[in-house]
Amino acid sequence: MGNRLSKIYTRTGDDGTTGLGDGTRVAKDSARVNAYGTVDEANSAIGLLLAAELPDDVRDLLTAIQHQLFDLGGELCIPGHAAIDDADIDRLEAHLDRYNEPLPPLKDFILPGGGEAAARCHVARTVVRRAERDTVALSRHEAVRPQAVRYLNRLSDLLFVLARVLARASGHGEVLWRHERRSR
Repeated sequence: MGNRLSKIYTRTGDDGTTGLGDGTRVAKDSARVNAYGTVDEANSAIGLLLAAELPDDVRDLLTAIQHQLFDLGGELCIPGHAAIDDADIDRLEAHLDRYNEPLPPLKDFILPGGGEAAARCHVARTVVRRAERDTVALSRHEAVRPQAVRYLNRLSDLLFVLARVLARASGHGEVLWRHERRSR
């Protein structure tokens, strides 16, 4: 276990830099910091989702995902570090298949909504999508393992499916985009 923070402020970042997990100092607006910062934001969005009323199986899954996102943030914070592997992605795909199987096929686009938990899940999904974009942007300039991008891609898909599940479970139902509506 690494050092524990006993003092929250260190003043070392006052010059606009921050320390990576390997001790390297980089600009706070570097692509690497953006990527792991957005993964942290996604984890926080899932934490907000966990504050809503959820079925136990969804709660357990999201809690496990929070731990994996923390691991992924560490992977992105420490160049060359590996924390997410193919088995993690396989597990996400298995959950995706399990939750998606009973849902009716989509015939229309879904708007974010469908009750508090579903709406929070949609917010988490969009933050994960941004984390994926930031991680891809990082990979254009620095080495990033493909598992990191694949994990975020599958996670956003899973959160979309979970939002559908939660909208239906809440009784609010999914909010469908009406493409043939009138302007008012």
